[in-house]
Amino acid sequence: MIFVTVGSRNYPFDRLFKKLDELYEDGILTERMFAQIGTSTYKPKHYEFEDFISPDEFMKKIKEADIVVSHGASGSIMKALNEDKKVIAVTRLEKYGEHINDHQIQNNEAFSNNGYVLMADLELENLGECFQKIYRGTDRLKHWGNRDPMAIVNLIDKFIQKNW
Repeated sequence: MIFVTVGSRNYPFDRLFKKLDELYEDGILTERMFAQIGTSTYKPKHYEFEDFISPDEFMKKIKEADIVVSHGASGSIMKALNEDKKVIAVTRLEKYGEHINDHQIQNNEAFSNNGYVLMADLELENLGECFQKIYRGTDRLKHWGNRDPMAIVNLIDKFIQKNW
């Protein structure tokens, strides 16, 4: 099962859900998916969804999933990694009204450049390739393990210092 989460902030992420429907229509995705779509107005056609779910339901869905697709919220990504799930990180962009700024780029790049998640490109053009890498076993993702909650802060600080 694939679990998709985009959080509960008041910003839609319609282009992600449209892209996921396209991947079903193209035959790239065939397995069951559940998406927490937040305030997105696009309603998926090929998979189950709810606007919001409780924290308990969130953790239940992560545990059930083989793959978690998460927006660039470090908390959501770390919860999935702590459960040893394969994670595809997708980035909300300010230019599409998906967030107030582009800070998710740095979050996702930090996780991706360290080998813990696959990061879809900013326009989601390679999202299908991310799934295919996982399906083929060529994703080469590192095991995260159950890390200290400050691990992400340290990871992002290290990334910023190295790249700025």
